[in-house]
Amino acid sequence: MTRSDALGAALARIAPRLPPFETGAVIDRALTSPGLRSARVETAAWLALVAYARHVCTEYDDLLAEGYDRDSARHFVRDDINAALALWGSANRVTDEEAGDDTAFL
Repeated sequence: MTRSDALGAALARIAPRLPPFETGAVIDRALTSPGLRSARVETAAWLALVAYARHVCTEYDDLLAEGYDRDSARHFVRDDINAALALWGSANRVTDEEAGDDTAFL
């Protein structure tokens, strides 16, 4: 099984309702992110999923552009990330501690 296939299988477990086009984007993020390439598959899938939700489903990037620091911006979008995770069928949620640390599960 390739790493891409393993990530896809992990995402199917973590977020069973994640649409296929978004699954592909999350897998791409996990495969190209230097910090995730060597992470355990489940960890890489989760962190890539959260990062994808943060950048695509929230106003995180706008908050950064407005001058908010990274931790504050992540705090403000946490509920939106968790709403996306719930929509995708994930039982996991992001806490304030995890929202501020991309390596919380590494």
